[in-house]
Amino acid sequence: MRRTIFPSLGALLVSTVILATIYPRRYGENQQSILAERRRESLLSNPTNMAPPSMTTSLCDVFSGRWVFDNTSRPLYKEGQCKHMGTLACGKQGRRDLKFQQWRWQPHGCDLPRFDATALLERLRNKRLMFVGDSLNRGQWASLVCMVESSIPKKRRYLSNRRRGRPTIVFTAHDYNATIEFYWAPLLVESNCDDPVIHRVDNRIVRVQAIEKHAKHWSGVDILVFDSYLWWRQGPKIKVSWGSFESPDRKYEMMKMPRAYKMALNTWSDWMQVHMDRSKTQVFFIGMSSTHERAEDWGGIAGHNCFGETEPITKEGYWGSGSNREMMRVLQKALNKLSKRGLNVQMLNITQLSEYRKDAHVSIYKGQAKNLTQHQIANPATYADCFHWCLPGLPDVWNELLYAYILQN
Repeated sequence: MRRTIFPSLGALLVSTVILATIYPRRYGENQQSILAERRRESLLSNPTNMAPPSMTTSLCDVFSGRWVFDNTSRPLYKEGQCKHMGTLACGKQGRRDLKFQQWRWQPHGCDLPRFDATALLERLRNKRLMFVGDSLNRGQWASLVCMVESSIPKKRRYLSNRRRGRPTIVFTAHDYNATIEFYWAPLLVESNCDDPVIHRVDNRIVRVQAIEKHAKHWSGVDILVFDSYLWWRQGPKIKVSWGSFESPDRKYEMMKMPRAYKMALNTWSDWMQVHMDRSKTQVFFIGMSSTHERAEDWGGIAGHNCFGETEPITKEGYWGSGSNREMMRVLQKALNKLSKRGLNVQMLNITQLSEYRKDAHVSIYKGQAKNLTQHQIANPATYADCFHWCLPGLPDVWNELLYAYILQN
């Protein structure tokens, strides 16, 4: 699926630089320069023609491609060499088929730049990079820390342990005065799920117009990477509170998920417009992370899911029931709204490339055997996690895409 990801003039000019450095294969360097220059001239001569184009012009859409098995350059790090993966370390939790670690994303028509931890750390020198969102974003944080950690001497790096009730984890590279952080805000706005440890509640409540509680923690950060989708898919409706959780006269409303999601994103975008320093902060939003709970979507056995899957889906353009187009449109409209206000947020459209990876979920390999019932033990597919991703694995590719954009900012 091909999506617009450069919704403004400024972003389009940035895209030209990025695409010129994502090594071309179909076009020579002179041809690439000519095409880029024509693109600039066209935009500058007609600034009213702002219909956001796709990267699939004569250049390259890095989000459209295929998975290539590569056991030479993959994985980017070894599971035993990084301690930050937790329950995402599927090999440690008993998974024996590790082929999922050895797939490389190959865009059509170009190559992604090779990830260089030192180059990224230099770009982060004296800066803060923060992932803001849910456990999927925490997994991407862990992935990036694992990708850079080996290039930093042990005595020159530090991880702040998350204390109970504190929403932030901070990895510090002392020689660069740089931090890679994660902040827990699964719904972006305030909710009764905001405790980073105790958040598994049956009756979720969200305050779609309240964000300052979280936003004050990411104010002033140099690079922000947001994610909020999965928690908005837990049922057709969610309970919305129109007062503080402490107020005795607060009112509630059961609201359809897309509407509540839209209101939350509007609150987020309004805060961003007022408080973000456009000259300092680079902002990204991670697109929908695909789930694989229905094997019949890809021609598998009805009633099965990602459990036991060992190969990616090869049908180009595959789209399963685990990704919601309506929710994706809500996010895109919110980002377009910000763009019109002069704040460019780059969406990393990882949905399609993640759709193919039914083999890359943690499935049953997440160290939870002590909490299982006898029925679940006898039927592993019933407790397979087809939402989260093993490490090393798919989130590493998300970070390679993020790296390409940060490097060419």
